[in-house]
Amino acid sequence: MPSMPGASRPRLLLAYSACFLLWGSTWAVVKVGLEDLPPLRFVGARMLLAGLVLLPFSGLLRAKLGARTWGMLMGVGVLQIAFPYALLFIAQQWIPSSWSALLFSTYAVWLLVVGRLLLPDQPLTPLKLSSAGLGLTGIVALQYEHLHGLGLTGLVMAGCVLTLLATVSICLANVLVQRSLAHVPTSLVVCAQTLSSSVLLLAASAAFESHLPGHWTPRALLAIAYLAVCATALTYLLLFWLLSHMPLAAIGAMPLLDTLVAVLLGVVMLGERVDSSLLVGGALILSGAALANLPPSSPLDAPAASPRSEPGGSAPRKAA
Repeated sequence: MPSMPGASRPRLLLAYSACFLLWGSTWAVVKVGLEDLPPLRFVGARMLLAGLVLLPFSGLLRAKLGARTWGMLMGVGVLQIAFPYALLFIAQQWIPSSWSALLFSTYAVWLLVVGRLLLPDQPLTPLKLSSAGLGLTGIVALQYEHLHGLGLTGLVMAGCVLTLLATVSICLANVLVQRSLAHVPTSLVVCAQTLSSSVLLLAASAAFESHLPGHWTPRALLAIAYLAVCATALTYLLLFWLLSHMPLAAIGAMPLLDTLVAVLLGVVMLGERVDSSLLVGGALILSGAALANLPPSSPLDAPAASPRSEPGGSAPRKAA
């Protein structure tokens, strides 16, 4: 693993491994937490706790931003956290965690498409088109077994569609951050959007989930604490440190690693089924994501950088 001066190799390896292992584990933890809490209540509590943990590190209380910047920050936060995370947590009620992680790993592919639409200087090169084709083929292959006799139910299809919509929403938000909020510190973006989104998510839960039972069991509380503290606050802080000590090419490979961790944990911890669809579809999706993360051969081939990634900063997209 190449590194930049200023940090020991063991520390870099430890921080890097912690990021993709923690992100990869989120999908299984979400699946477990949904057994006790409705999705919007669950994700709202997770984001509220994460925002509070990040608050001392963000500079949010000292920030002096104009009204327009605050408005843009909150608005993009809806696209980056509130809307997509609501969809992701709802979708995971109906599809395996391994499917969720693999579908979400098409992020790198969708980012190319969204970046091309909103940033005219980002051409769709043959490499980018190939990665998009592999990703879309993988989505179809992932559902092949269900399309041929195992029963592709409406809820399974809805879960897949919601996951993909969430992924596209985060891509759109990343491009908007690059266009309009690049001057705002990443840590401030993360904290402000996480806290504001938690308010929206909890309000939506009060409006739409008041009739649903919620069991604040030790398992549910542990899932919220793990997702908020370990898989959000800690990984953000580690990522910020890694961005100044490692090449972006190494950071860009992280989504592939955390997706593999997610699939493995889904099979080992949750007993999710391994079939040809998972293997073939997963391989195609990850290959497409890998192509999308290849370093450009020329300046014109450079993809629209994700100014946030967790969220904010050129790095991998955030996991569930």
